Amino acid sequence: MKFRFGLAATVFFLAASPAFAHLDSAAHGSFAAGLTHPVFGADHVLAMIAVGLWAALIGGRAVWVLPTAFVGAMIAGFALSLAGVALPFVEPVILGSVIVLGAVVALALRLPLTVSGALVFAFGLCHGHAHGGEIGAADAIGYAGGFVLATALLHAAGLLIGHGARTAARNEPDRAPGILRALGVVTALGGVFLAAG
Repeated sequence: MKFRFGLAATVFFLAASPAFAHLDSAAHGSFAAGLTHPVFGADHVLAMIAVGLWAALIGGRAVWVLPTAFVGAMIAGFALSLAGVALPFVEPVILGSVIVLGAVVALALRLPLTVSGALVFAFGLCHGHAHGGEIGAADAIGYAGGFVLATALLHAAGLLIGHGARTAARNEPDRAPGILRALGVVTALGGVFLAAG
């Protein structure tokens, strides 16, 4: 059990390491460019995994409401960006999303589902707007399909890590929230590091 949790944590930390470039849509296709765009940004990876961690920590309907709210908001933010509608403070809000989502996981906050969903929606809107701002020459539908799939997979990774923490702590159920809270601390500190960089 410790091995499985260690493996999940390793995947979490490796996924959060920054990459150096986005794929060129002309060379790799619009879908591939969209698919890799969130994965190549530590801020996106940390926030999206944190949504899954928070959903796993809350449990119940949050398991599907929070990821769905984030993905839906990303699509809306992407559409606003393509339509030329500016949103204020997109990049600071994205960095703030990493810190705030890490903090809510670290504190194991169980806010009302509407409040949690609204918070995740606001962050997702900015993440989607940023994706739209970096579309380049990519086809909008293929690019959007790629980043939506990548986002869903990152949310799923957070949910699986949460499930893995609960499984690892099956004999000691009080340990599972502690493991997730520690990952929240790491996420929030990662956001502070990115903001300071």
